[in-house]
Amino acid sequence: MNIEHYIGQLLYRYQCVTVPGFGAFLTEIQSAQWVESANSFYPPKKLISFNTNIKNNDGLLANHIARAEKTSYEYAISAIQYEVLNWKKELEKNRTLAIKNVGSFALNATDNLIFTPTEQKNYLTSSFGLSSFIAPAVKRESFENVEEVVEETPVISLVTEERNGRSYLKYAAVFVLGLGLLGSVGYSVYQNQITAETVLVEQAVQKKVEAKIQEATFFIKSPMAPVTLSVKADKENKEVKMPYHVVAGAFRDESNAKQVLKKLTKMGYNARRLEVNKHGLYPVLYGSFATYAEAQKVKNEVRESENPKIQKLGCW
Repeated sequence: MNIEHYIGQLLYRYQCVTVPGFGAFLTEIQSAQWVESANSFYPPKKLISFNTNIKNNDGLLANHIARAEKTSYEYAISAIQYEVLNWKKELEKNRTLAIKNVGSFALNATDNLIFTPTEQKNYLTSSFGLSSFIAPAVKRESFENVEEVVEETPVISLVTEERNGRSYLKYAAVFVLGLGLLGSVGYSVYQNQITAETVLVEQAVQKKVEAKIQEATFFIKSPMAPVTLSVKADKENKEVKMPYHVVAGAFRDESNAKQVLKKLTKMGYNARRLEVNKHGLYPVLYGSFATYAEAQKVKNEVRESENPKIQKLGCW
């Protein structure tokens, strides 16, 4: 049985998909990105990472395969084990393994798995239909103010003294003509100035839009309901709310959740287990914290000390 298709289906819905005996695929949302140097825009997406330490069966993949194939849970477990065995043989033989629409694995010199996620698939449902694109740079035309010089030519009058009255009309006509030419030149200069100022305003607006795009953040609803824990302080006997949690995993089987909780406690974490959620999963936490900064700090420490290859853990 090819289980790659079912792994991809679950990555649309869950942040963690565990393949028993092999490892777990973790997802985290990345906001939209604007690369100014390449004039490229990338929509928000799910980043996929891999954790070789999470191998216990949480029942998620097996139950999904059993329902999709209309078979028993035990048969689905056997099918997963057989596929994992083939994956390991492939790695031993070719030192590489490709999982369609998920990513590829490779063994390094010390036989450690190196995971490279696929760039062709976006498992973020809110970004359905969005794709990256390149916006060509806009070339602005420069305008130069050119002033036209009108040279007045002297008017030679050949009129006799008896017709001096009409000569004033000729001088007046020449004067009116000169005013018209100067007016047309002045209007042209004024139009060029307005155009140049419009270009400057458009450039300023464009820079603000690009800054807003770079600062844009996209959110989706968490698949698990938010949980706020309260603890009592030792001295003042006051309740302190702990709304931020670093999640180690969510397990379908309660016994698996207990094993992970016991393991994390031995490792020195202030671990705890939450009650079963609406999805039928038992969340296990590295710990709960009063501020997001504290939770972020512990998440980074876990990532660096236990598995540096993991890009990010769940934090909610």
